[in-house]
Amino acid sequence: MPSSLGGALTWPEWIVLYANLLHEGEVFDKLEQWSQKYPYAFPFWFGTFSAFLNITHPDYAKVLFARGGKGLLVLHGPKWYQHRKLLTPGFHYDVLKPYVPLMADSTKVMLDKWEQLIAQEKSVELFRHVSLMTLDSIMKCAFSYQSNCQTDRENSYIRAVFDLSYLVHHRLRIFPYHNDLIYWLSPHGFQFAKACQLAHRHTDKVIRERKESLKDEREREKVQKKRHLDFLDILLHAKDENGAGLSDEDLRAEVDTFMFEGHDTTASGISWLLYCMALHPEHQQRCREEIKEILGDRTTIQWNCIGQQFAMNELKVALALTLLRFELSPDLANPPIKIPQLILRSKNGIHLHLKKVL
Repeated sequence: MPSSLGGALTWPEWIVLYANLLHEGEVFDKLEQWSQKYPYAFPFWFGTFSAFLNITHPDYAKVLFARGGKGLLVLHGPKWYQHRKLLTPGFHYDVLKPYVPLMADSTKVMLDKWEQLIAQEKSVELFRHVSLMTLDSIMKCAFSYQSNCQTDRENSYIRAVFDLSYLVHHRLRIFPYHNDLIYWLSPHGFQFAKACQLAHRHTDKVIRERKESLKDEREREKVQKKRHLDFLDILLHAKDENGAGLSDEDLRAEVDTFMFEGHDTTASGISWLLYCMALHPEHQQRCREEIKEILGDRTTIQWNCIGQQFAMNELKVALALTLLRFELSPDLANPPIKIPQLILRSKNGIHLHLKKVL
């Protein structure tokens, strides 16, 4: 079925049937090749009756997907403007300054774990550890919540997050699970629903506990007298020009967005940076020497290292090049369409019969 997404796009109709014959590692190699050949989107077909769309362009993903509720990430129009205006104070430099030692503490916990793992002389899967570190950081900084997620292996929210990531990919690879009825009645469907429930329950718990603490007059005055509020404080105190705040649904959407997407995207960026550093040890050494020079006799990063000196040129360049090297970008010969639209066309046209109507 030839299709288009905001313009004329071509793709092979056999792409998934062929993909199912490959091993998992080969599939990822083929995905990279297909993404380069079809830089906007291409379908995964199962025979001639079922397909799902693999999107490789961010503008197209924004149109078709809305994960984690309608948080700032996927909002648009007047509601995006309202939320952005309410949340802007949470990203002021003065608000970010106290977060530096909190992030340093979370990083130290991760490095201490790595010291123990390295002693075992075994390979270490870094992404999970980095993801836990970024989640720990955002929980401390944005929500003043001590989750201990890096050391508490029984943390239900952490299990839910990793279960959801695994189950999404697992469902894509199992053809019968593309049917909603079959999937939701399967053991994996029940596991997915349970993980979603646990994740939302955790979000609701964080919001509810902060709301309860603000009901106490002394606690409320203490929070309001703070020179700088954390992200959740700003959400709960935010009012527009009409005095209206965020609804419970909006609160959950924003917390879910910053708690899940915030730590996950950061963890991906850090993991790719570490990967590139491992491939280019000479640049890794230059970054290490620069950091040692900036730290001096100190053992942890302080705001002055970042804010006043702003001298981490090697590390900034390395991170920028990492993001540049692995970013999703369109083929210059096919510029992105300003208003993406999804159009499906029948392979053999649409045949009509003229019937007499009584």
